[in-house]
Amino acid sequence: MMPEHTPIPPQPTFYVGQIPVYGDAILSPMAGYSDVPYRALCRAYGSAMHYTEFVPVEALNGAPRRNKFWQRLDKKPGEHPMVFQIFGNDPQKILYAAQNIEQLEPDIIDINMGCSTRRVSGRGAGVGMMRTPDIIAETFRLLSQHLRVPVTGKIRLGWDDEKNYLEVGRILEENGAQLVAIHGRTKEQKYSGQANWDAIAELKQNLSIPVIGNGDITRPADI
Repeated sequence: MMPEHTPIPPQPTFYVGQIPVYGDAILSPMAGYSDVPYRALCRAYGSAMHYTEFVPVEALNGAPRRNKFWQRLDKKPGEHPMVFQIFGNDPQKILYAAQNIEQLEPDIIDINMGCSTRRVSGRGAGVGMMRTPDIIAETFRLLSQHLRVPVTGKIRLGWDDEKNYLEVGRILEENGAQLVAIHGRTKEQKYSGQANWDAIAELKQNLSIPVIGNGDITRPADI
């Protein structure tokens, strides 16, 4: 008889804090798309980590849990790692919302600093936060001190051609962020032109925490 061999367990591709991630294809958060059925489909085809649609912190602070925003934070058994994404412009309100949703047991909580829509960025949330690095620093300092789960951030290259992604990336890491995801365009570009993957690589070289690149992934060969 041939001796039996114990299967070698897969090794994590990277960690978010203490959370292992097995793979390098990540389903990005997309408003209007990243619901439970869509996440299940992407998970079946290899997505290694999943984000909810983003939710404004004001809709989570004191609002009934039956509202549509709380419903976006639904997750099913087996959805791991599961990232709940929120956005706002006030560090205390962001902390309060994060503490509220932590009760739903996400694996990770992410702060959206990349949304370029006028409705979000115009009030200093989404990519609008990148214009106020001091608010970013205070937000992540509070979150990393008061939450049990890892905290991450999603950013862009900056607001305009005066890109500040390196500065913001360092601020995030110094204040407790466990991962940075970056869309390789500025706010002014929105989705025009091409994503700057050289800039994404530069951010990775300057940080010791994991960096996820985002933008223009349209086929498996792009990963």
